[in-house]
Amino acid sequence: MFKKVLIANRGEIALRVVRACRDMGIATVVAYSEADRDSLAVRFADEAVCVGPAPSGKSYLNTPAIISAALITGADALHPGYGFLSENTYVAEICEKVGITWIGPRPSAIEKMGDKALARKTMMDAGLPIVPGVEGVLTSLDHAKQEAARIKYPVMLKALAGGGGRGIRVIENELALEKTYPIARAEAAKAFSSPELYLEKFVPRPRHIEIQVLADNFGNTIHLGERDCSIQRRYQKIMEEAPAPNLSDKLRQKIGEAAVKGARFINYNSVGTMEFLLDPDGNFYFMEMNTRIQVEHPVTEQVTGIDLVKWQIKVAAGERLTLSQKDVRIRGNAIECRVNAEDPASNFRPDAGNIDLFIPPGGIGVRVDTHLYSGYVMPPYYDSLLAKVIAFADTREEAVARMARALHETVVSGVKTTIPFQQFLLADPEYREGKAALDFVEKKMPTWQL
Repeated sequence: MFKKVLIANRGEIALRVVRACRDMGIATVVAYSEADRDSLAVRFADEAVCVGPAPSGKSYLNTPAIISAALITGADALHPGYGFLSENTYVAEICEKVGITWIGPRPSAIEKMGDKALARKTMMDAGLPIVPGVEGVLTSLDHAKQEAARIKYPVMLKALAGGGGRGIRVIENELALEKTYPIARAEAAKAFSSPELYLEKFVPRPRHIEIQVLADNFGNTIHLGERDCSIQRRYQKIMEEAPAPNLSDKLRQKIGEAAVKGARFINYNSVGTMEFLLDPDGNFYFMEMNTRIQVEHPVTEQVTGIDLVKWQIKVAAGERLTLSQKDVRIRGNAIECRVNAEDPASNFRPDAGNIDLFIPPGGIGVRVDTHLYSGYVMPPYYDSLLAKVIAFADTREEAVARMARALHETVVSGVKTTIPFQQFLLADPEYREGKAALDFVEKKMPTWQL
């Protein structure tokens, strides 16, 4: 097992990894920016190294500084968390070259799944169902027009290097494609350092279902059930739950088996998430794979009792899975609300500033993953996530009621948050019946403050 792990991240996920390592008797080093000097992860880690100023490009994305921090502190492994460098093939390869273990999958898997067009082709070769779309990348606007006409409008124009719901546009007709194509290329180049785009058929009113997979270095691969992540705004998740409501046991088994099949096909060896679109007729399609720990991993932990971050570390250290598929038991229901520093009344405009008072919820069946404390200064440079509130209960109805109670107890003073909007969604009859699809938030936004 590792003796010391460098955590190349910030916020709640950095703190989550610090805690997992401490439980395992592993020393930790947190790499932090100047803006995060007073963070809880820095306070609770055994060591901390400043890797640059506040902008992420000069700190959390500064590969030479991150690797140097690991080397000078004697870390024998690097945990990238999520976001930032977590799906960066180059960094994973550098770690291997300098003798630091990358806590994540092999670089080859990251590379295959990071390229969305290659991921589609790879999973098609693996035998998974794929949304109709262009094979490879779009070479020009004319090429885009030809492909869109072939698969028929509406289509989704996606950034090849995009992720986390970013870089996606729904195109209704050819005129819209002509206007959007050059803008989307420019935005992709700026946001993802690659202007390349591809097209997929737009699936109407789908649900976003993802499968948590876990694999070791010896060919053992299992799944830990599914999560429903359909509550999104602008393709950014704001609420998730496990298990997904209103799925038959047969469909649940088919999606899980497909996820394991895809992971085995690329010789995957870590925690990872296979994401699917599920249409109203029960057809599911591979969308993408995230080769890292997910923000929403706690809901899976709550219903399985399996610590995903610990297993991520164990697998990276060369340990064999002691779990088989038959050992995985889904018990109860878990819901997660991402409490973001955003103002829903102003189109989810990000907010930042001093957290005058923070009171987290508590009680049986409530978990809070957060880096907040009263007096914390919310930096304007990073993701707006403040806390993840997770409610767990024997039934979905009880979990929804418990989450409503937990949000009612949560106090965050000093910035606007998404809590009022999430409370509104929890009370909605369509949500309570488990019938929400990806258009749910868009449909409800016009009425939530009336």
